[in-house]
Amino acid sequence: MINTLFLPELREMLAEGNAEELSEFCTALHPARTAEFMEGLERSEAWRVIQHAEQGLRAEIFSYFGHDRQLEMLEQEDETQVAQLLNAIPADDAVDLLSGIGEERVKRLLSLVPTADRRDIMRLQSFEEGTAGSIMTTEAACIDEKLTVREALDQLSRQAEKLETIYYIYVLDETKHLRGVLSTRMLVSAIGKPDTTVGELMDTDIVTVHPDDDQQQVAQIVAKYDLLAIPVVDEQRHMLGIITHDDVIDVVLEEATEDVQRIAAVDPLEDSYIRTAILTLAWKRGMWLGILFVGALLTAFALRYYEGDFEAYGWLVLFIPLVIGSGGNSGAQSSTLIIAAMATGDVKVTDWFKIVTRELATGWLLGLFLAALSFVPAVLLAPDQWAALVVPATILLVVLCGTFSGSALPLVFSRLGWDPALMSNPFVAGINDILGIVIYVAIARLILG
Repeated sequence: MINTLFLPELREMLAEGNAEELSEFCTALHPARTAEFMEGLERSEAWRVIQHAEQGLRAEIFSYFGHDRQLEMLEQEDETQVAQLLNAIPADDAVDLLSGIGEERVKRLLSLVPTADRRDIMRLQSFEEGTAGSIMTTEAACIDEKLTVREALDQLSRQAEKLETIYYIYVLDETKHLRGVLSTRMLVSAIGKPDTTVGELMDTDIVTVHPDDDQQQVAQIVAKYDLLAIPVVDEQRHMLGIITHDDVIDVVLEEATEDVQRIAAVDPLEDSYIRTAILTLAWKRGMWLGILFVGALLTAFALRYYEGDFEAYGWLVLFIPLVIGSGGNSGAQSSTLIIAAMATGDVKVTDWFKIVTRELATGWLLGLFLAALSFVPAVLLAPDQWAALVVPATILLVVLCGTFSGSALPLVFSRLGWDPALMSNPFVAGINDILGIVIYVAIARLILG
C-alpha cells in the first residue's frame, strides 16, 4: 500500500526531471525497498529512476527487480546504459542475465563493455551449465604473499569497491597460483603487527574445486566445511574465481526443485512454472505420463493373465487395491528417502549394502504392521480363516519388495551415471503394482491350492 501511494510523487519527479530528489530517493532506503517502491512503475519509468543512482547502487537496485523486468530492461533499454549496468554487475550474474536475451543484442552489449569485464563474462559463458565454472565469480579479494599487513590493507581498500564479497582473502604468488587464504578477521587482528607478512598469517590448508566439477558437488563441499566462499582453481592451481554462499544457495534450491519435479515424474522445467508455456508444461508432463500409462497397461495385462484365478476366488479381487497400494506406497517412501539422502551427500552408492539391509529390516517391520491390520478385514471377507492368511502374507511380501526396489533402483541409476531422482515415486509404484499382482496370485495358489 505504501509504495502504491508513493507512485504519483515518483512519477511527478520524473515528469519534472527532478534529478536531485530522484537521486535522494535511490539512496534513502535499502536497495530492496527502493526496488519494491517502483513495482507499480512502467519498465521505462523504473529504468529512468535508477539512472539517477551511482553505478554500484544502480546495480544493487536492479538486482532486486523481478527476473522478467530485468530481462525486459536489458532487451529494450538504451544499449550504452545497459552496458554500463553490466559493468557494475558481478560477472556470474551478468552471464545468467545475458543468457535470457537475444544473441545479437548480447553481442552489441558486450562490444560496449570494457575489455577486462567482457573477457570475464565471455570466459564464464564458456563453462558448461551446471558446473562450478558457470556459477563462479572472478571478483575475489586477492593479494600477494609477500605483502605486509599494512600493505595488504592498503591494497584491499582499493579493491573493495569492485568486490562482491570480502569474507576471505586469497593469497597468490607472482604467477597467480593459489598459495593460501586468510579471513578478514585474521588480517584486522594483525593490525598491531603491521610488518608481519601475509605469508606468515595465511592458512595453506585450502579446500578448492575445479571449474568442471558439478555444481551440486560444490554445494555439498561448501555445506560440509561450512564455508562462505570456495575458490575455483585449474589443474595447475591457478586462481580462476570463487563461488560465494549466495550462489550455493541458488544451486541448492535449483537442484532441490529439479529433484522434486523428477520425483513427481515431471521433466525438470528450464524456467519458473509461471513463465513456462502451457505447451511446454504439457510436453514435460505428458512425456512421462505416457510412460507411466504403459506401465499401468502392464498391470492390466497381469490382471488379465491371472483372470482365471480371480474368477475362482472372487473375494481376492476386493483386496487388489490394498495389495498394490501397500507395495507402491512403501516403495515410494524408500525411494524418496534414498534420493533425498543421496542429494545431501548423506549416503553414497558405495553404502548400498547398508542401505538395502536397513530398508529390508524396515520393510519387515512395516510389513508385519500392515499385515496385522489387514488380517481382520481378510477374515471378515474370506471364506475361512485359512484362506484369509493370503492377504496378510501377501502384504508382508509386497512391502518387503517395495522397500527393496525403492532403495535399490535409485542406487542402480546413480551407478549407471543417471540421476537417481528419475526412479521417481510413480515409477517405483508402477513396478510394485505388477510385482504385487504376481505375488498375490502366487501366495493364493500356494495356500488355496
